[in-house]
Amino acid sequence: MAESHPENLSDVLGRLFISRGWGRSSEAAALEAAWAAAIDPAEIPHCRAVGLRRGVLEIEVKSAVLLQEFAQFRKRELLGSIRAKLPGRTISDLRFRPGSW
Repeated sequence: MAESHPENLSDVLGRLFISRGWGRSSEAAALEAAWAAAIDPAEIPHCRAVGLRRGVLEIEVKSAVLLQEFAQFRKRELLGSIRAKLPGRTISDLRFRPGSW
């Protein structure tokens, strides 16, 4: 009979996080936190980070005026701020789109 050894807790937790999809939700939380830190606190209720696809962080914005401001005037500043807050991730661009939730 083969001797059984206990599994490392990190291995068990890793499998659990993968099976439950918790790793993806923690990434989403990190993106949302970086976005919230990059903008004015008064703007937080009007926009949200919705995902990162191929290095492009997608942002939904409720207000057309705010969407235009982000895309036309503040995109470079916001991108730099987010990159500084998430040094381990490659974020090449920001894409703003109208949203409602």
